[in-house]
Amino acid sequence: MAAPLSQGTRNIQRLGVGVFGAVFVVVLPLANALGLLSDYYLNLFGKYLSLAIMALGMDLLWGYAGILSLGQAVFFGIGAYSIGMSMMLEGSGRGVYGEPVPDFMIWNQVYQLPLFWKPYKHSLIALSSSVVLPAALAALVGLLTFRRRLRGTYFAILTQAIAFAVWLMLSRNEMKLGGTNGLTDFKSILGFSLGHPATLRTLYVVTAALLVASFLLSRWLVRSKTGLVLQAIRDNERRLEFLGYNVANYKILVFAISAALAGLSGLLYAPQVGIITPSQVSVLPSVEIVIWVAFGGRGTLWGALLGAISINWLRSVLTASYPTLWPIILGSLFVTVILLFPQGLVGFGTRLSAFMARSRNVVNPEGAAPAPPVKEPTF
Repeated sequence: MAAPLSQGTRNIQRLGVGVFGAVFVVVLPLANALGLLSDYYLNLFGKYLSLAIMALGMDLLWGYAGILSLGQAVFFGIGAYSIGMSMMLEGSGRGVYGEPVPDFMIWNQVYQLPLFWKPYKHSLIALSSSVVLPAALAALVGLLTFRRRLRGTYFAILTQAIAFAVWLMLSRNEMKLGGTNGLTDFKSILGFSLGHPATLRTLYVVTAALLVASFLLSRWLVRSKTGLVLQAIRDNERRLEFLGYNVANYKILVFAISAALAGLSGLLYAPQVGIITPSQVSVLPSVEIVIWVAFGGRGTLWGALLGAISINWLRSVLTASYPTLWPIILGSLFVTVILLFPQGLVGFGTRLSAFMARSRNVVNPEGAAPAPPVKEPTF
């Protein structure tokens, strides 16, 4: 069980949330509106923040509950494809039967909108399915696995196999989801043009605000009784079962929450980046999500944010100059963190501050009795 936080630590964390929210929700959009920050960089920050939401879900699942999933990109893809289908229909012309049909379907001689596309003509359905469908799929997978006590490496391999299968399925043109090209050329969202700077600025503000809300929700969850049970599952699942807890239900719950956050991430990511392809739903992106959390520090929430934002920023910087070396650099970062900083950057910073505090106490120990005055010898 985690030790209770002191009032000073809680105040520092609240201050951190406030500063984070003020910088990303207020300062950056204001700087963009005043012309001090370009639309390109604001859009780039929006991409990082949307991916940080998915990292939060991964930290809840792996960092707090100890469940390693190598298929989180599948839930991200469901959210991105759901809103992508809606945006494609908004920008499509009318087909033979009077319904909007995306251009890539017409090129493949499909002139009637497929049945599973029809609900996405309604924006509310697209928005809700981006979060509800990933959560429902995760609950179904969890029901079929956790109730059968599938755990550890076996669960990780299963989720990896699911990610590979979904990638193969989405890559086929027969699925009518764009094949390997995916969905792209989005023109508007909810009736607002994506080519207008005000729309992109609004998308960024919504993304930043939802990231802060997701962080607060996650922090509330891990501090609740449910959060304590999740940490107990991570530390000693069998003992918790012996005490009479229904461990499977808690694991299904946190798996569904993490999938919902991944779907929300995909919902916010697709309109800002302008494309979603099967390559973003495969095994490699799922492994990268794990690296983000490990790099920042699992089981801290702040580490998930730090890892997702910093590594994706490094990707943007380094792939411009060394595109072929990025996988090697990413792997080297992961190995370095595992060997030298197993608690991630947040854990390293905590240990460093504790070491400096101990050093100051050694030099000038608090509460030490003053040295007695030296008496001059008398003759």
